[in-house]
Amino acid sequence: MRQFKSQAEAEAAGVYVSKVKSYVKREGRLTKGQEKALADYWPTMGIDYADAPLSLSDVFGRTAPVVVEIGFGMGKSLVEMAAASPDKDFIGIEVHRPGVGACLSDAGDQGVENLRVMEHDAVEVLKNMIPDASLSRLQLFFPDPWHKKRHHKRRIVQSEFAELVRTKLAIGGCFHMATDWEAYAEHMAEVMNNAPGYTNTAEEGDYVPRPEYRPITKFETRGQKLGHGVWDLIYERTK
Repeated sequence: MRQFKSQAEAEAAGVYVSKVKSYVKREGRLTKGQEKALADYWPTMGIDYADAPLSLSDVFGRTAPVVVEIGFGMGKSLVEMAAASPDKDFIGIEVHRPGVGACLSDAGDQGVENLRVMEHDAVEVLKNMIPDASLSRLQLFFPDPWHKKRHHKRRIVQSEFAELVRTKLAIGGCFHMATDWEAYAEHMAEVMNNAPGYTNTAEEGDYVPRPEYRPITKFETRGQKLGHGVWDLIYERTK
């Protein structure tokens, strides 16, 4: 197969070269409840992707600290966090449509009003829709560890991503990561310890105790019973 020096050269030759993404698109089948939640709640709680910055105060109808979570899964912990912190506004970004539907269903059932969701690639959302210096916290909990060495380049936590997150955090805002893969935790710490403009908030070593605001998931509890560890890392934007 011919090797191309650039994407532009490949496209000129009529060859499509796929870009590496930090997630795997998993459609899955919607339950009737998830489908109904999308129909009922997306008009008020969903944000459609657009290549233009959001006005966060317009989105929520007020000015409050904003927390963004990338990859919220089925959304139970995100809804729990939003319900427990009515003084903050939350945006969840997830590419798994059934998870988006499940999150909207839970939020609607509980009457949570300070939560919005998006179904799109988080990197594109951060780059094009989240205003600079606007977030009080960005959360990345249990991302795909891509544990095989040849797949490490697919891990979302890389130096370029760390810099993108830094530009979106307000000074004093935090980037909170959690993983149950020790090797990925070590990778996260290495990337973040070398990322300019951040300070590790750990009092000792690289990791912090789980903050009270991050709920323990059923998956995490099951893992702990099997002796699996969980590592939390919180880095504050200082510059």
